[in-house]
Amino acid sequence: MSKRLAEFQSALNKRPLRAGDYVEVMSAAEIERTLDDRGTLDGVHFMSEMLQYCGRRFVVYRRAERICDTVNYSGIRRMPDTVLLSDLRCDGTGHDGCQAECRLFWKESWLRRIESSDPQTARDGDAASGVFAARLPECSKSTVEVDGKQVTTYSCQATCVPHASKHLALWDARSYMREFTSGNVPLGRLLRVTARAAVEEPLRKLHLMPDIWLPGVGTGKDPEELLNLQPGEWVQVKNRDEIAQFLSPEGRSRGMWFDREMLPYCGKKYQVRQRVSQFIDERDGRMKRIKNCVTLEGVVCTGNLSLRRWFCPREIFPYWRESWLRRVTEP
Repeated sequence: MSKRLAEFQSALNKRPLRAGDYVEVMSAAEIERTLDDRGTLDGVHFMSEMLQYCGRRFVVYRRAERICDTVNYSGIRRMPDTVLLSDLRCDGTGHDGCQAECRLFWKESWLRRIESSDPQTARDGDAASGVFAARLPECSKSTVEVDGKQVTTYSCQATCVPHASKHLALWDARSYMREFTSGNVPLGRLLRVTARAAVEEPLRKLHLMPDIWLPGVGTGKDPEELLNLQPGEWVQVKNRDEIAQFLSPEGRSRGMWFDREMLPYCGKKYQVRQRVSQFIDERDGRMKRIKNCVTLEGVVCTGNLSLRRWFCPREIFPYWRESWLRRVTEP
C-alpha cells in the first residue's frame, strides 16, 4: 500500500501544476541558479519585485495557457511551464514606480509543490544575496539614444511577453481544452466564451464586427476634470452616452482608448484603488506619464468579451479618466 501511495505521489509531483494546487516559492538562491545573465528563464524575467515572495506559500490561480499580447497585439499566446499565483502583482518598486500592477508570471522551476497541510519549515538561503538582489534591477533598465537624446527604457515580464511565449492559432482547439483540463475555467464559462468567440471571430475576419465599441461624439479632448480622487473613495462610472461626450469618433480621450471590456462597468459603483500617474508602455519600454486617471477595485479585463483576448488570465486594470467618473457617497 505504501509503495502504491509513493508511486501516486511521484506521478502527482511530475504532472504540470493546475489551478488550485498549493506551492512554495523557492529560495532566492535556488531561483538564482535557474537564471541566465539577463535574469531570465526561457525569456521570463525574475524581477526584484518577486524577491519578497521567496519561501512563502500560495495557491496557483491559473496556468498561462492563453495570454494576450499587449506589445505587438499579435493575438493569444502560450507561456509554457508558467503559472500565476493568487493575486500577486508587481508593485513597481524595481521599475522606478511603474503603477500598472501587472500580474506576476512564475516559472514552475521556481516553485515547489506542497500539500496544503504540509508544515512550514525554515529553508536555508531564503534571503537574496546582495549581488543577486542588486543585479535584478540592473537587468530591468537600459539607456538608448532616441532622436539624439538619452532615453531610459525598461524590461519586465510584460514587455517580454512576445519573446517568452508562443503564438497560438485562433482555432487551436487544444488551447481551449487546456483551459478546462488545467482547472483554469469551469465548463460553463468554457462553453459560454467559446460560443461567443465562434460567432464573433468569423465576423471580425469578415470586417463585420466594429473596431470601436464606444465611438464618441466629442473631440477627444475632455476637460481635465480635477476630482482629485483618492484611494478608498467611491465613484460611479458614468453611462455610455455620458462617456461618449468625452470621446473622439475613434473612441479615445486624450489618446486613451475606451475598451470593450470597460463597457460592463458603466453605471456601477466602485472604490478607487489608486491614482495612476506613470506606467511602463510595453510597446517601447518607456515610462509614460498620465494625468487625472485612476484604477478601481475589482475592475479588470476579464477575457470574456475582447476579441483576441479570450480567456486571458492577466486581469489588467484599465485606467479610468476622472471625467468618466462621478464621486458618490459610500453605498
